[in-house]
Amino acid sequence: MRNAQFWFVYLLMALLQLALTNYGSVTPYIMITILPVMVLCIPIRTGTVAAMGIAFITGLAVDWLSEGVLGLNALALVPVALSRDGIIRLVFGKELFARKEDFSTKRSGFPQVALAVFFSLVIFLLVYIWVDGAGTRPFWFNVGRFFASLAISYLACLLSVGTLAPSHK
Repeated sequence: MRNAQFWFVYLLMALLQLALTNYGSVTPYIMITILPVMVLCIPIRTGTVAAMGIAFITGLAVDWLSEGVLGLNALALVPVALSRDGIIRLVFGKELFARKEDFSTKRSGFPQVALAVFFSLVIFLLVYIWVDGAGTRPFWFNVGRFFASLAISYLACLLSVGTLAPSHK
């Protein structure tokens, strides 16, 4: 039951990302995304290859249903899914994998969850902005876009992690 509930919330968050992508673009400097936290919160029981497939499909769906470049979100999300286990091990330790237990802000603590979200968002934005610029935009434009997007998207991700990460009662 909990697994079905997660995937329903995941789908709703993907729809929210579509709304943010289609209607939340106010300047070329800022990109608002919650996709990295969605991939980070995929249950631990899901393997890395499956998480990469889910990330690819999610990114491709967001690209296809929004006004973005087809494949750009998918390309940036796959490295997040690839590094998801490493981020979780680095921030939360190996105990979660030993117990096959997902992380939550209640059990793991908000500072640790915020750090994991930060790492996944940095990976996503570095790949996304590097590929989106692709030598056509100046370096300082890309740096400004990275930090502006990081600040806004980090707040959006922190607001949405409580919805995606299961709370243990």
